[in-house]
Amino acid sequence: MTDTAISVQGLGKHYIIGHKKQGEFRHALGDKLKGIFKPDASEKEVFWALKDIDFEIKRGEAVGIIGRNGAGKSTLLKILSRITDPSKGRFEINGRVSSLLEVGTGFHAELSGRENIYLNGTILGMKRAEIKQKFDEIVDFSGVEKFLDTPVKHYSSGMKVRLAFSVAAHLEPEILIVDEVLAVGDAEFQKKCLGKMDSVSKNEGRTVLFVSHNMGAVQNLCDRGILLDQGKLIENDLMETVINKYKNRFSLTNEGKLIITDDIKREGRGLLKIKSIELIENENPVDFFSIGNKSAFRIEIENLNQKAMQNIELSAGIDDAFGNRMTHFSNNFTEQNFSLKPGNNFIDIEFKKLPFVVGIYTLTLHLTQNGVIDDWLRGVFSFMVESGLYYENGRLPAAGKAQVLVEQNFRLIND
Repeated sequence: MTDTAISVQGLGKHYIIGHKKQGEFRHALGDKLKGIFKPDASEKEVFWALKDIDFEIKRGEAVGIIGRNGAGKSTLLKILSRITDPSKGRFEINGRVSSLLEVGTGFHAELSGRENIYLNGTILGMKRAEIKQKFDEIVDFSGVEKFLDTPVKHYSSGMKVRLAFSVAAHLEPEILIVDEVLAVGDAEFQKKCLGKMDSVSKNEGRTVLFVSHNMGAVQNLCDRGILLDQGKLIENDLMETVINKYKNRFSLTNEGKLIITDDIKREGRGLLKIKSIELIENENPVDFFSIGNKSAFRIEIENLNQKAMQNIELSAGIDDAFGNRMTHFSNNFTEQNFSLKPGNNFIDIEFKKLPFVVGIYTLTLHLTQNGVIDDWLRGVFSFMVESGLYYENGRLPAAGKAQVLVEQNFRLIND
């Protein structure tokens, strides 16, 4: 028997994206009618979600796959789970695979939780007697016993994840593939899942592929890591080495602080200069932010003038990994006017509860005095947000369902 669990050679996946030609504007109905008689005049673009990926995973290894949003992580897992086919290259899987890629993966919405446990086991090639032997353990781990005979379509996303993970981990797969979906569960259940994956890998000798933005969880669980960016394999090495490469590649310094050196591109008059940016959480410097915590960007500003400068506006824009502007800050919005003394000054841009979901973001800073630009640093600092506690029950939206989190309340009003 080979000791290779997964072998990937020259793997690639592309999609065809259509774009309307620039300046082309037609009525929607006219578009549809014209499309019946004449091919669409849109331009086609080939987008490679994965390109020339090569790696090998041994039996019993726990491997973390990391990278920014859009790096190709989920596409890779879908190919290895045989949900989608590659466009080029080949891969070989030696062993029974159980995947948890999306909430309720592999569940039939009309069937009950009980029926879905047996359905999933059958799909994995297990006999009814084997499933029955594991049944009580699955139900106990999931904590959904009360709703076991309720159709899954009535489950909350958290309940689906609980049952789906329990089924995926307990029905004796030789290879367990788990995406960021665990972030949907509460903090206690996430910890329970990580413990189970650790046990499956280290104690039972099974192979685990784990995609997550939570560097702490990945580092604790996985010995080896794979870093993807823009569909390409950047690093395949020890987990610690891969995480450091990830942080360095996107300016995610281990100290959570960036010193603005003279070689960094900046615009403006220069009487005021931003010297450093530091991540602060609960009054302490940190390497990354966690969802829901009291957080701040600590901005160090040098006043090169010989006297205090008034009417200062410090603005900050935060973009996601795709370059979409998430939010904008300015002390003009809060009507706070700062006087910066000669020499070094520090301003904290504060969050009472950090509202961003898991991912990598970039910070743009803009500093003016009396409306004149003194310093402008575009996308100068990348920072990472990891999973945390925003709502008291520890639950978070499923991956891709939200970009920012908000305080919320529901109130029933009856006549």
